[in-house]
Amino acid sequence: MIVAPVALLIEVVGYLFLLSLIVRAVFSWIEPYPRNRIHRITFEVTEPLLAPVRRWVPPVGGFDIAYLIVFIGVSFVIQLVGRLS
Repeated sequence: MIVAPVALLIEVVGYLFLLSLIVRAVFSWIEPYPRNRIHRITFEVTEPLLAPVRRWVPPVGGFDIAYLIVFIGVSFVIQLVGRLS
């Protein structure tokens, strides 16, 4: 079946995205502006999903909860794909 390899690919890409999201969050505490190469790469990978969420959900108490919302959403998609395959 073609579904299993596609599901595996979606899961791997999802986990890599979650990893880059965590790396970006750590970098945002250390260096707020992406100057280093890894920080720029994680910024370019994660910003397309974070920017629309930030437009809908403003920071709460000075904390950007868009990270949390995107993290939970991607985790949900990974779990859903894992159960369907």
